[in-house]
Amino acid sequence: MIHGPADGHDGAGHTGRGQFKPPDHSRGDENTIGGYAAVHDRPAAFEGADGYSYSVELLTAETGNVRAPWGGFILFIRWARIGAQSPEGHLETDFLVTADDESSARRALGALPLDRVKAALDDLVASRADAERSYDRPWWDAMRDEGDDSSGAT
Repeated sequence: MIHGPADGHDGAGHTGRGQFKPPDHSRGDENTIGGYAAVHDRPAAFEGADGYSYSVELLTAETGNVRAPWGGFILFIRWARIGAQSPEGHLETDFLVTADDESSARRALGALPLDRVKAALDDLVASRADAERSYDRPWWDAMRDEGDDSSGAT
């Protein structure tokens, strides 16, 4: 089972349309992903290398590993560029942290520096682009590769 924010916040940053809340720096270190959300009362968001905006959701789940039964990972929600502001896709990391219990995993995940979270997003975007590029070739190249049996089998 995957678990979202423990504080009951919906994670979508709903503070009311157009409502501005000044940052409250007494709530944490805004240079970490968890501290940013606490200080600004909304999830962090980044621009990916693909030009899309991504908001961040910190999640935990059981790992199945008895030595580190809980893990924390990040779900990056990609937002549409054109039209209604709506989710258009997502990327997610592997477990970035592991711990003995859920609250420890959540704390460790929240302590990640913003630049490390941005680097994880950039890595995921690049990996997706590489995967998409491998399928983005003319049909005749794909057919030639299917017909190329360099293993010697007949």
